[in-house]
Amino acid sequence: MEDKYNRGKAERYSKSVRAGKRTYFFDVKSTKDDNLYITVTESKRRLKSDGNGFFYEKHKLFLYKEDFIKFTEGLNEVVEYVRKNNPTPVVEQTYSSGGMDENTEDSSDDNGEDTSYSDVDFDDLGK
Repeated sequence: MEDKYNRGKAERYSKSVRAGKRTYFFDVKSTKDDNLYITVTESKRRLKSDGNGFFYEKHKLFLYKEDFIKFTEGLNEVVEYVRKNNPTPVVEQTYSSGGMDENTEDSSDDNGEDTSYSDVDFDDLGK
């Protein structure tokens, strides 16, 4: 049970997503009045300017419940725009903390060769 000193900005739920060189943290926190809000943190590992070691550069976004619908609509709209207008296809893969999720199909055969091609009959191209 939380005491009155730990109620402010208490973390209720957290989810981290590794995406390439970045990690995104989605945290649900509560205010002193038990109102929930979300923080989204982007974390990137950077080399220190002196070249000795690393530090983590973080950018944080606070998202309050009264903005969820408009934020979600805007995010969905721009994601759909990128999917339709990006010259290279967006690869839809699910990642867990250990790599690709088991539900994602692997497009390689038993020898590790890529089998994600289509069977094309080149004789049909001249028709």
